[in-house]
Parts: sequence; structure tokens; C-alpha cells
Amino acid sequence: MMTRIFLAGMGLMYTAFGLWSLLDPVGMTGQLGVEIGGPNGTFEIRGIFGGVSLGAALLCLAAALKDDLVRPALWFIAIYMGGYCFARIASVLLGDLPEAATWRFVAFEAVAFFIANFALKHRAK
Repeated sequence: MMTRIFLAGMGLMYTAFGLWSLLDPVGMTGQLGVEIGGPNGTFEIRGIFGGVSLGAALLCLAAALKDDLVRPALWFIAIYMGGYCFARIASVLLGDLPEAATWRFVAFEAVAFFIANFALKHRAK
């Protein structure tokens, strides 16, 4: 039951972030202190953060309802958030230090990564 609640929560968060990124990419990146440049900037933000997040939302919300999608959704979260965590660590090691607001995203990514891995380890196959 806790896994389904986690997946539903992740689905809602991915939905909110995906819609925000799709509908207001300049505002979303501005909140993070990131400026979009070039003619393809908003196009890429909408696709990468908007589209991918909405796809992730659908997977997580479907998994909260359908048992056979739970493990694939947990694997997705573990891999996707793990990729973010890896890149964040690499970025810090390469000398980039983000502003304080960005650390909230880092914390969310790390917590989601660990919960997904914990759920995978403790869920019957």
C-alpha cells in the first residue's frame, strides 16, 4: 500500500512539474535561476522537462492502479532519479555549486531514488 501511495505522489509531482515546464518553461527555469537562450530553448525545455515528466506521471499513476506496472515504474524512478543524482554529484566534483533553491530539487531526487530502491528491494517479485 505504501508503494502505491509513493507512486501516486510521484505521479502527481511529475504532473505538476511537467505541466509547469510545458506551459511556462521560461517561468519554471527562471525560478531556478536558469536563463533559456537560443531559438530552441523553450522547445527543448518543453520537450525534456515537460514531455518526459508528463510521461513519467502517466507511468507512475498507472502503476498506482495496476499491480503489473509497479516494478517497471519503480525501476524507472530509480534509474531516472539515480541519473540525476549521479550527474549532480559529478557536477559538484567538477566545480559547479548551485544556489540554495536548487538543493531542494537535489533532495527530492535523492529521496525518490532511495525510496524507489528500497521499495524494489522489499517488494515481492
